[in-house]
Amino acid sequence: MVLAGGLGTRLRPYTLLLPKPMLKVGTKPILAHILEWLKAKGITEVIVSTGYLGKKIEEYFGNGGEWGVDVSYAASRLPLGTAGQLKAAEGRIRGRFICLYGDALLDFDLQEAIAFHNRKRAAATMVLMKHSVEMKYGFMKTDKEGRLTEWREKPVISGYINVGCYVMEKSFLRYIPAEQVYGMKETFENAKADGARLYAVKLAGEFIDIGDRRSYKEANDAYMKKIGKVV
Repeated sequence: MVLAGGLGTRLRPYTLLLPKPMLKVGTKPILAHILEWLKAKGITEVIVSTGYLGKKIEEYFGNGGEWGVDVSYAASRLPLGTAGQLKAAEGRIRGRFICLYGDALLDFDLQEAIAFHNRKRAAATMVLMKHSVEMKYGFMKTDKEGRLTEWREKPVISGYINVGCYVMEKSFLRYIPAEQVYGMKETFENAKADGARLYAVKLAGEFIDIGDRRSYKEANDAYMKKIGKVV
């Protein structure tokens, strides 16, 4: 399941006439990169959950034959948030499935994530990757008298982040209310409160989020750099 129905407001004006998954990174749309990656990882049946300007996605990708996958569509009429959009496609899901956001480029061992999920008998498993950020400013510490005790110039903060890829059981969707704007965070909180088996697997790999104009440029720069290395 690829969630591709967002409005892409942070990427305007690029998304005024195109849905975000149709924006090109290099020579092809974001969603084309995603479909090719899924095919390479052994996933050949894909449901694309569409919303805003969804017809453009359907017209471009059709049945997915050009990308070697079987693509079908689940359209929602209104923006419903990540989890709400997933819930709207519930009738198309048969059992265990992979859920991806349609605005990120990923590369990691997907089969390892699936195997981890199966071993844990999880209701949902979130894929995490390590991420580091250099802070813009120095961090200062003082004692109770106000004396300066430490100056950390532009420290690097590291931790594990959610990269927007999940392995889920269909039963997990019961934690999402129907026909409501709903987020994935709230869904996981509902499931946790109910005692559901929730896990996260830490994997090495690549993650490029294309959430705003700056990250879109960075994604294109990274892609072209990668192509240059191949050439």
